Amino acid sequence: MRMCLTRASLVFFGVAVAWLSACGAGVRVIPPSAPPAAPAPAAPSAAVRRTGYTVQVGAFSIPDNARRLAQALNDIGLDAYYFPQGSGLYRVRFGDFPSRDAAVREANRVLAQELVKDYFIVGPEDHPVYRRIVTGEDLREKLAATAESFIGVDYTWGGTSRREGVDCSGLVRAVYQLNGLSLPRSLTDQYQAGTTVSRDRLKKGDLVFFSGSPGRPISHVGIYVGENVFIHSPGKSKKVREESLDGRYFKERFSGARAYLN
Repeated sequence: MRMCLTRASLVFFGVAVAWLSACGAGVRVIPPSAPPAAPAPAAPSAAVRRTGYTVQVGAFSIPDNARRLAQALNDIGLDAYYFPQGSGLYRVRFGDFPSRDAAVREANRVLAQELVKDYFIVGPEDHPVYRRIVTGEDLREKLAATAESFIGVDYTWGGTSRREGVDCSGLVRAVYQLNGLSLPRSLTDQYQAGTTVSRDRLKKGDLVFFSGSPGRPISHVGIYVGENVFIHSPGKSKKVREESLDGRYFKERFSGARAYLN
């Protein structure tokens, strides 16, 4: 009796295995999908470097006062610029120092000359580019938003040079510095430092360059903000504004574009 039960069990087991095999023959096993890849963190190209420590001074409701302070700081050899910071206020920043101590020393020197009454040190960690959670696309959005914050500002860079193009290159440099990236100072150096990008592959934050007349050397730059629109400083005593790349004037004078983010 025990032997019969064992054989019956074996027979039943064999039938069950055969049934299961036949049932599963047409079933495709789908492995679990891999989790989506995390977005790439923000990374500047080799053409630009991340800023160090910067000194911030002043809080002005009148932009001319911020402009004059930036000019005074540039006159004593400091690399200064002014910018809107919401609520109708304008602030000034200067320098790009390798350490907090170096920034403090320079800030105290300016304080001793009574050019400013107080100051604040902006560290690298305060910039979006240093935050691990910020992706390349996030940083591009921040560059575009920073450029848009300048719209309507009568922008004049506080540099000592008065060559053509200094206001426009100073504006895009300020936009990048406010996000923790240091572009070259001059228009020509900005053009040469970036990675060439075709017009149909432009992304937010890329720079677009123009010549004074078709075929001539570059003399102007703006920052691309999407939808064939860029933001620029047209020149002395003119307000920062948006323009279309499809407009006849800029379409005829377009001289190329450069990218500074990977």
